[in-house]
Amino acid sequence: MKFFVDTADIAEIKDLAATGLLDGVTTNPSLIAKSGRNFLEVVEEICGIVDGPVSAEVTALDADEMLKEGRFLAKIAKNIAVKVPLTWAGLKTCKTLTSEGTMVNVTLCFSANQALLAAKAGATFISPFIGRLDDINLDGMELIEEIRTIYDNYDFKTQILAASIRTANHVKDAALVGADVATVPPAVLRGLAAHPLTDKGLEQFLADWKKTGQKIL
Repeated sequence: MKFFVDTADIAEIKDLAATGLLDGVTTNPSLIAKSGRNFLEVVEEICGIVDGPVSAEVTALDADEMLKEGRFLAKIAKNIAVKVPLTWAGLKTCKTLTSEGTMVNVTLCFSANQALLAAKAGATFISPFIGRLDDINLDGMELIEEIRTIYDNYDFKTQILAASIRTANHVKDAALVGADVATVPPAVLRGLAAHPLTDKGLEQFLADWKKTGQKIL
């Protein structure tokens, strides 16, 4: 599974990229608005920090305007994945951009039928929103599982990018049902390494080592 971080916080991205475990970044207008900075400057800076895909979202609703924005964003860097909404206009834009060699992330997916259309349109990534489905008492993981089955049935190459992830369990469950990518907030990504028994075990090891009076270096 690939790990993308869902943020526009440059400091967070640099810190996580330094681990070597970060495969990409997803952004959206809401996240960049929180940074208080210029949208294009932030996206360009992120593309210089990570080698993997960086999702930058269009804001137009009309297909022609989406395409203009998408082509403009794609020129920022080679690792830009243009993010479009799962609407007819977004699917049309996706089909054109992918035919031109641009990566496309189709976002705001809430059904298997939507995901099927995105794959037909040549999407690089499909972003089903797990947490938002859970919020209305639907099973987000069931959607991931349905998409996985459909994509495998027809050998679609579109990668399932599990989005709107809220917890470490969301990441685990998404991995179990076959999501290709999980995009997560920085705190959730860091939390994957946390376990109280790890902390307890390390504390005991260090206490025992101290008693020996030895040093490695």
